[in-house]
Amino acid sequence: MNRLMKKLLVLVLIFGTIACSKVPISGRRQVHMLPESQLMSMSLTQYQTFLTENPKVSDSDSRTKMVKSVGQKIATAVEKYLKDSGQSKRVKGFNWEFNLVDDETVNAWCMPGGKVVFYTGILPITKDEKGLAVVMGHEIAHAVARHGNERMSQGLLIQAGGIGLGVALDTKPELTKNILLQSYGVGSQLGSLKFSRVHESEADKMGLVFMAMAGYNPTEAVEFWKRMKANGGQKPPEFLSTHPHDDTRIKDLQEYMPEALKYYKK
Repeated sequence: MNRLMKKLLVLVLIFGTIACSKVPISGRRQVHMLPESQLMSMSLTQYQTFLTENPKVSDSDSRTKMVKSVGQKIATAVEKYLKDSGQSKRVKGFNWEFNLVDDETVNAWCMPGGKVVFYTGILPITKDEKGLAVVMGHEIAHAVARHGNERMSQGLLIQAGGIGLGVALDTKPELTKNILLQSYGVGSQLGSLKFSRVHESEADKMGLVFMAMAGYNPTEAVEFWKRMKANGGQKPPEFLSTHPHDDTRIKDLQEYMPEALKYYKK
């Protein structure tokens, strides 16, 4: 027990020492122990595997065109903002790609390097370009904030005993792959709940700003989450969910809206 406590103490001290970077927009200090370039390489492999197993909707499909158009508008606006604010390293090595897969699951995600996937199941709720921009801004925010890196770091600590990524890939490849997919929203797990909700709330607020920068009215986010709430059916209590409760989410978005509207040019 004493050896375990000492190991945990060392890991806590390491996390505390590395927590020196700040997230754009929010200014929150964060911990990401893993090399972003290594995560991008690893994620690209899993991303390509996913698209092989889940064929893309044709590029000629109007829905795909909308996903790609909205994604590129927001990515361009975000890159300009980061360049102007001296934070371009946040998207260094990114090669944005936006795809739609035919799956009834209500989901979307973004891996390191700007690899974004939307599922057709979320389109009836986004409804139109403005609604899609809400989700796109949120997913791009996850990538820019490097939330997946934080989650991956924590996942390795909890599930793999805090070993490095290289060692984990060599000794526990399947577990490492699963932690990666969970970290970027391709899978799901019940664990580290508060940590994940912090990320979701931060991505909501950053997403509002990002969609506003791209010329989309951020007030649409409130309407989107009202539709999501109506579509959600029975949900677990907030303390058992990795995402904020819809009512909490809507309230937080409304409170942050005046700040987001500063970036919106009609």
